[in-house]
Amino acid sequence: MKACPCGSGREYSECCEPYINGTANAPTAEALMRSRYSAYVEHAVDYIINTCLRNSKDDIDEKQTRDWSEKSKWLGLNIHTVSKGGPLDNEGTVEFEAAYERDGLKDIHHEQARFKRENGKWFYDEGDVVPKTIVRSGPKIGRNEPCPCGSGKKYKHCCGRAG
Repeated sequence: MKACPCGSGREYSECCEPYINGTANAPTAEALMRSRYSAYVEHAVDYIINTCLRNSKDDIDEKQTRDWSEKSKWLGLNIHTVSKGGPLDNEGTVEFEAAYERDGLKDIHHEQARFKRENGKWFYDEGDVVPKTIVRSGPKIGRNEPCPCGSGKKYKHCCGRAG
């Protein structure tokens, strides 16, 4: 028994695998989003490409997508919000975060993804990356203040020097 990578708490064989192997269609936009994440984990790049709308497929770099899938260690999916995208809708939005590690660096892909249903089948349409807000952990050091390294120099002439 293998847990589904999408984090649903269900077994992979009863969750995303039927969508990825083509024996079933995702019934909702969220189910498609979860299965696309699982496809990255399972390196099922063809599924990722084939679940994009035709106009979006032209923008996909298959090699880059395969590299991201295969060279990343996938750490988890977090669904923030779902708007529409139900079995009776024709469009929906899913805001999610996909955590991964690549080349020893952890990162989070945060996206507001839009989905459309055509002929009863859900597809990824497009998405907007949600920008990260960087919060300073300590007080800002002024250019003319003493450098915190203890050199006795002003910050601008020491560690704050450009270049």
